Amino acid sequence: MPTKDITATPSYRPTARVLHWLIAALVLATIPAGQIMILKGLPRELQDALFLLHKNGGVVIGLLMIVRLGYRLIYPPPPLPPSVPAVQAKIAGLTHLLLYALIFVMVGSGYLRVIAGGYPIEGLDALGVPHLVGRHEGLEKAAQATHAITRIALVALIAVHICAALFHAFWLRDGVMARMWPRRSAK
Repeated sequence: MPTKDITATPSYRPTARVLHWLIAALVLATIPAGQIMILKGLPRELQDALFLLHKNGGVVIGLLMIVRLGYRLIYPPPPLPPSVPAVQAKIAGLTHLLLYALIFVMVGSGYLRVIAGGYPIEGLDALGVPHLVGRHEGLEKAAQATHAITRIALVALIAVHICAALFHAFWLRDGVMARMWPRRSAK
């Protein structure tokens, strides 16, 4: 496919790009940490470190997502290039909405699973943040099930999001991915 002129494609603001890539890195770190930390026969020190990363990483992701959502409401994303068909634009919008929703569900269900299970979230505990719920086995089990099911949907949606970005970057070359990619400084 011929390369299109993408210099005229409006891009996300630097703050939006930093939040996107920071949250993406944290999410992509916490997913395998969460999978590995529950494996049987794992050395206790490694398991503890992964639990710390996963729980506290989830808190940081939640806080960054609140900032990101607020920022997005104040500074809406730039329009997609006119070459993107309307149906594709609607699918992209729905995908972003679902990504936000699923990440918030993961953070909330993870928090409830840990706190209702009587476990600490060390970062919040060190700051003296009170627990929003007490120990509750039924709530812990429901939150654990929600976290497990949502994880599957989130991983699938992340894969779709990445594939779509790569498709736009390397096949269509229409500037869609370049809108979020860090800008190179002019020489």
